[in-house]
Amino acid sequence: MKKVSGSLLTLLFALTTHFCFAQPSEEAAIRKIENAEREAILKGDTAILINLLSPKVVVNNPENTVVTFEQIKKRIRTGKIDYSSLDRIIENISFVENVAIVMGKEIVKPKGLTANSGRKVIRRFTNIWMKTGNSWKLVGRQATIISII
Repeated sequence: MKKVSGSLLTLLFALTTHFCFAQPSEEAAIRKIENAEREAILKGDTAILINLLSPKVVVNNPENTVVTFEQIKKRIRTGKIDYSSLDRIIENISFVENVAIVMGKEIVKPKGLTANSGRKVIRRFTNIWMKTGNSWKLVGRQATIISII
């Protein structure tokens, strides 16, 4: 009986350890790539975005237009996406199998040819990341302006 109890305790410990530590490491990975994507957008670095975004990504942008990855790259190259600052406050990260859903608030300061240039724009966002193999790719995004100051 003691042998069974010890084995059961070992199994329960292993399962508890797996569930307690698996999600935080995945959450840390998501936070890291969220920041990398934010920095790439801020710098206009489409080479980094190629590694972070799925070629099939779909974005409902703050201008209420659905855009593809090719359109995003073109908007960056032509100065339609250009920020002097971009702060992202993650409020929630949820996991459903191989999908991570990130929600929160962004505070951006557009510049140049970007809409609302020179103003402070506050928006809500949702980013959807999908894990394929060992890498996460952004597959969907929604950003909605809630305030322009």
